[in-house]
Amino acid sequence: MGVRTESLYDIFLGSKPSEKLRFVCVRGAIFGFLLHLALCILYQFDFIELSEQSSNFFDSYLDSLYTPFSIFLAYEVYELIRTIPESFTNSIGKQFEIITLLVVRDILKRLSDIDASTTSAIDDSITILAVESIAFLVLFCTALLFKRAGSKQGQSNFANNKLDNFILQKKNLAILLFAVYILVAVYSLSSWTLDVLEGEGTTNRTIFFLDFFTILIMADILILLISYQYITDFSHLARNTGFILSTVILRVAIASPGVSGAIMFILAGGLGIAVLWLSTLLNKKLTYDFAEAE
Repeated sequence: MGVRTESLYDIFLGSKPSEKLRFVCVRGAIFGFLLHLALCILYQFDFIELSEQSSNFFDSYLDSLYTPFSIFLAYEVYELIRTIPESFTNSIGKQFEIITLLVVRDILKRLSDIDASTTSAIDDSITILAVESIAFLVLFCTALLFKRAGSKQGQSNFANNKLDNFILQKKNLAILLFAVYILVAVYSLSSWTLDVLEGEGTTNRTIFFLDFFTILIMADILILLISYQYITDFSHLARNTGFILSTVILRVAIASPGVSGAIMFILAGGLGIAVLWLSTLLNKKLTYDFAEAE
C-alpha cells in the first residue's frame, strides 16, 4: 500500500510533474496575457462587439492581467496540495499565499474597473480598494511568517515509524485532493465559460475557490484528527486548531463581497500571526525552562 501511494504521489505530485506544470503555466500565463490584451485592444477600437456583461472583461487594458494571475493561482493550488505531506504549518502558509494572490487579482480588477469608469462616482470603489490593499499587506506578512516558521520547523514530535505512517496518510489525502482539484477546476471552468458565452460571466472570486477551500478545510480537520493518533501535546493541537480557524475565516471572506470580505481577510491574517507567534513564544520558553532545569 505504501509503495503504491508513493508511486502515485511521484507521478502526479512529485518534483518532476511540478516542474513540467510550472513550465506550462508560465508559458500559458504569457500567452493568456497577450491574447487577453489583444482582445482588449480589438474591443477598444470597436473591432468586436460584446454584451454589456461580457465587456467587463475587456473595457480596460488592465483587465489583461486577470488571465495570467488566474493561471498562476491554479498552479499555486496545485503546489498547496503538494505541501500537505510536509508540515501543517507549510500547508496553512501556502493557503495564505494563495489568498494573497487572490486579493492582488481582485485589486487589479478593481483598478481596471476604475480605469474604465466614465463617471466620477468611484468613491466606494476607492474605499474598498484601500481596505483590500491593507488586507494584502496583512496577508502577505502572514504568508512570509508562516513560510519562515515552516522552514525552521521539524517533525520531531513523532517517532520515526509514526512519522512515516503520518506522512503516508497525508500523501493519500493529497492524492485524493488532487483528483478533487481536477474535478472542481474542470466544473468551474466549464460553467464559467458557458456563462461568458451566454453573456452572463463574472470575475467573482468565489468561482472555484469557494468550493475548493470548503473541501480544503475538511481536509485540514481530517489531518488534525489523524494527528491525534500520534500526539497528545495540547499546545500543538491548540495551535493547529487555531490555524484551521483562520482558514475558516478565509473561506467566509472569499464569499463576502466588498469591505466586509477584506476585513475578514485582515482578521484571518491577524489570527494566523497571533497563533503562530504565541506557539513560537511558548515553545521557546518551554525549551529555555527545560535547559535551565538541566
